[in-house]
Amino acid sequence: MRAPSALSVRRPAGTRLTSEIARSVLARDGLEEGMERFWAWFAERSERVAHRTERIPLDALDGWRRAECTGNIAHHTGKFFTIEGLNVHIPGAPVPRWSQPILNQPEVGILGILVKEFDGVLHCLMQAKFEPGNCNGLQLSPTVQATRSNYMRVHRGKAVPYLDYFRNTSGNRVVADVLQSEQGAWFYHKRNRNMIVEVRDEVPPADDFHWLTFGQLHQLLGVANLVNMDARTVLACLPFAASGPHPLADVPAVADDFHRSVVRSCSAAEGSLHPTVDIVSWITGIRAQTDVHTRTAPLNRLPHWYQKDGVISHESGLFFDVMAVDVAAGSREVAGWSQPMIEPRGQGVAAFVVRRIDGVLHVLAHARVEPGYVDVVEIAPTVQCTPQSRRVLPPEARPPFLDTVLQAPREQIRYAVSLSEEGGRFFHAVNRYVIVEADIDVEGSPDYRWVTLHQLAELLRHSHYLNVQARTLVACLHSLSLRSPSAPVAARP
Repeated sequence: MRAPSALSVRRPAGTRLTSEIARSVLARDGLEEGMERFWAWFAERSERVAHRTERIPLDALDGWRRAECTGNIAHHTGKFFTIEGLNVHIPGAPVPRWSQPILNQPEVGILGILVKEFDGVLHCLMQAKFEPGNCNGLQLSPTVQATRSNYMRVHRGKAVPYLDYFRNTSGNRVVADVLQSEQGAWFYHKRNRNMIVEVRDEVPPADDFHWLTFGQLHQLLGVANLVNMDARTVLACLPFAASGPHPLADVPAVADDFHRSVVRSCSAAEGSLHPTVDIVSWITGIRAQTDVHTRTAPLNRLPHWYQKDGVISHESGLFFDVMAVDVAAGSREVAGWSQPMIEPRGQGVAAFVVRRIDGVLHVLAHARVEPGYVDVVEIAPTVQCTPQSRRVLPPEARPPFLDTVLQAPREQIRYAVSLSEEGGRFFHAVNRYVIVEADIDVEGSPDYRWVTLHQLAELLRHSHYLNVQARTLVACLHSLSLRSPSAPVAARP
């Protein structure tokens, strides 16, 4: 009989995988002494990888077509993605009806991190990758970050390195493999395959690749605009939780009560305010009771949207624009291309409010509706919005607990850093990711529940439970499991 895969059984406490992950979290030096070698490599790649991104009018796009009757924007091959219009109706919502442009990319891409053991410690093969929407050139991405059109080489460019490890996992250990959504406000039914595969072969790193431990990646998650969105969502799917005592529970470096509460939150043995079955029932109930009606519409006939100077914008000057760029990148599969992108107006905020309940950290999860979700509702951060866009919305659309986040005193802020969203589709999209500890009352708030990290880890074994912003915050919370005054963030030199 064939042995079950790593995803088909629930690993008991203290198994090899849980201990290996914990050992890698503790490893702050990796293959090289300290982080100096990483920063030297990253600086060298940043200097050597030539890239250029220039704004161009939408009408100047090369290889893209505007449909005469609808104005929809599509690639001449019919692949990659299209930009279309969408009409939305959510009865009972603070804003029940609106229209907007949206990205339609039905194909499933691969976001994959290769891991390998060196001297008994798991390391991740990470890539310094340029994307045209990055605000700062190169960012740290997964081993493989590719749409189906890319890895099928529709562009007739170079092959994607290391792709075969994820398309054929036989002979290697699958650590995580799950379909997850992307931004439901900007993508329509978009999903990517998030994978972590432990490889047994020798895998020499190419010039743009570097081996890092989970502990090193946890440090780098505290550096602004460094670890990209695709790497963060894959890291969130790591089976960091344990069904018994967590391997990090007795580590001396876990220096104070808050950080110990993070580790305890990763252990099912520590309990939770609500049973996991109740959390699943809560989400299922909201999905069953919420009607979301969406209908594609011509991009050139959306109310309140107009095209001027080669950009599609909302009449308020808020929300986002549809714009275009011309790109040159020597390190990518093709050396140059042009494409449309979404450019948000203003920096967003994505925040978890957390509290300790009986010494176990709980996260205030929000069951959020977005028009692009496959299954109506996903768990989102406690607060997820672009504050400056709120001024044109009705008062009841103001997110609950926004003031708790924006007005939090310094001593309550456990994590705060600006991180970029996906640079392949979004131009200079940056959110301020924040974790605030506050003892707040959620009575009368049916769309919110207190959940632990081990419950979120359990939900992340399945598709469409946590949105991409919540997954980033889960990865950031895991990075706090060993954070202490004696273990500072690895700041960019």
